[in-house]
Amino acid sequence: MDWLYVHMPIAGVDIFWPGLIILGIGVGIIGGFFGMGGAWMVTPGLNILGFPMAFAIGTDIAHMAGKSLIATMRHGKFGNVDYRLGLIMLIGTVVGFEVGAQMVMWLERLGNVDLVVRYLYLILLAAIALLVFTDVAKKRRKEQEAKKAGVEDDKLATGIEWHKTLHKIKIPPMINFKEAGIYCSAWLPIFISFLTGWLAGILGIGGGLIRMPALIYLVGCPTHVAVGTDLFEVMISGLYGAATYTFKGRTELVAAIIMLVGASIGAQVGTVATKYIKGYGIRIAFGCAVIGCALSIILKLLAKGMPKYQAIFDNTSTALILGLVSAMSLYIFFQMIKGAKKEIADRKAK
Repeated sequence: MDWLYVHMPIAGVDIFWPGLIILGIGVGIIGGFFGMGGAWMVTPGLNILGFPMAFAIGTDIAHMAGKSLIATMRHGKFGNVDYRLGLIMLIGTVVGFEVGAQMVMWLERLGNVDLVVRYLYLILLAAIALLVFTDVAKKRRKEQEAKKAGVEDDKLATGIEWHKTLHKIKIPPMINFKEAGIYCSAWLPIFISFLTGWLAGILGIGGGLIRMPALIYLVGCPTHVAVGTDLFEVMISGLYGAATYTFKGRTELVAAIIMLVGASIGAQVGTVATKYIKGYGIRIAFGCAVIGCALSIILKLLAKGMPKYQAIFDNTSTALILGLVSAMSLYIFFQMIKGAKKEIADRKAK
């Protein structure tokens, strides 16, 4: 079965290439749908397939940049991108990303990078899943209360509304973001982007896993605008991150190209799907994906702590991450087909 493996000349490891293709296509769909590069699944996925963590980080960022460019162009056509907001956030993202990348190099020298990154991933994924499902529960409670009171529920309202408190901070300059429909201090998105950029540099992600929820809950963007704007930001930060990690010798371009071929196709599907699945449908799917990814990392940690059962845990973790990517991709694809059919039928009815 040697033909199923390809040698990576820079990382010096042999990788199961069908796994790279599944990751590329699947994360292309998922990334275009959720508004992120998908690295929150790919970095641990590459590590599970056999890449050392530092190479998994650099390789994923390289493949992510090109895919995000394609998805951003599609979202721009739907009016889902607030370019002004994205450009302002770029300031904090670049600074934060470089700080995070330098910390990874430091941890690599200490020999602790794999363990630290995995635990950080696990904590972050748990926090985001809790945030998303708490928001969904509060939103449903508001809908039920509105129904009992006999009033119409505000469709644009969210369960968690931290952004309303943050918008009270009036530190100039104050800026109106037209596509996002918000008016706030420019320092709010800059500060948030610095924190997300810092975490992105450490975890090897474009920041979408953190920034998309941050845009919704802290900045106050509607979900579909948060998706498009975040992809625009992922595209720019991904290009910068790819250059940074390539310069540091931690990018495996062979794997990045293999994944990018499939990801560029998948990104088109995921982006179009946001036209038919809105708001809380995106958030619920996102929360489920986060939980699945966290479980795969727990299995990988168990494999390290229990050497006797390492092969079982490693194989289960690999199957889970690839199965999760495949299942989410199929769900998004079929929802897109269902929505497109309904749209065509409605047009014919008119």
